[in-house]
Amino acid sequence: MTDTRRALLDALADDPVAGPELADRLGVSRAAVWKQVEGLREEGLEIESTDDGYRVTDVPGFGGAAIEYGLDAPFDVEFHDSIGSTNERARELAAEGRTDVAVVADEQTAGRGRLDRGWTGPSGGIYTSLLLRPDVPPAHSPVYTLAAAVAVTRAAREAGVDARIKWPNDVLVEGAGERGGQKLCGILTEMEGEADRVAWLIVGIGINANVGAGSLPEGATSLQEERGEPVDRRVFTQRLLETFDDLRSDPDSILDAWREHAATLGQRVRVDTPGGEVVGEAVDVAFPGALVIETDDGERERVTAGDCEHLRPVREE
Repeated sequence: MTDTRRALLDALADDPVAGPELADRLGVSRAAVWKQVEGLREEGLEIESTDDGYRVTDVPGFGGAAIEYGLDAPFDVEFHDSIGSTNERARELAAEGRTDVAVVADEQTAGRGRLDRGWTGPSGGIYTSLLLRPDVPPAHSPVYTLAAAVAVTRAAREAGVDARIKWPNDVLVEGAGERGGQKLCGILTEMEGEADRVAWLIVGIGINANVGAGSLPEGATSLQEERGEPVDRRVFTQRLLETFDDLRSDPDSILDAWREHAATLGQRVRVDTPGGEVVGEAVDVAFPGALVIETDDGERERVTAGDCEHLRPVREE
């Protein structure tokens, strides 16, 4: 009934709408409409039954129905107050054949980042894993990490936080203490596929949203700390999902969008790669996500994976 639930939420965005009209529009019985409405009420959505039909009178601050209500992107939202790992749950859904699902949690107790590093996920954050089945070869999967970083950055900027992207998978707030900025968000992309196509792709995004300084690890910041007040997590998540959806539908736009918000370009960097250390100026990003570094001997190297350290802006040399 997931499709019916989402269609009902979309219809209610144009409220009020009568029960018989809803039943006809959704192709279900009036009893099925009533059952779905009751389910949404249990999730916290306040829905009135009036002479003109059903009308949404209040939307809870953060939850699955709240995020889906008015969402202009084709994601079903599965919400958890607390979960071990949203990526792990998304892998379970992938095994069931699902796609275009956003697993969202208020708290994540067993999250992880790149190289199996732990990711702190206290209550008040936005922890989401997007399950996709893009029709692309596996080699193109890194571009979805770039798209997620752009989506987070744009949502953060709309919320009044001057976020920037650090290659390959971090969103930072510059000038917040450490060289290169403090970490606002981490992204971990996982994929399963064959030689020529992706079977499924999961983009895990962990955002320090309404998390106080005392719950943040060293070197991190949050939207709340930067704004001086909490952010509306429902609106932020909607904007994240909508922007990501726009970008994935136009892959050619992703690299330019990433460049626009990049903190790494123009920096002197050191990248520890599986093949050794690369030092130089970060001058560009190449499809599907390689960092182009001009080394001190004038050569240009493409780095596809590694830990990147910002040394200093080249302009300060």
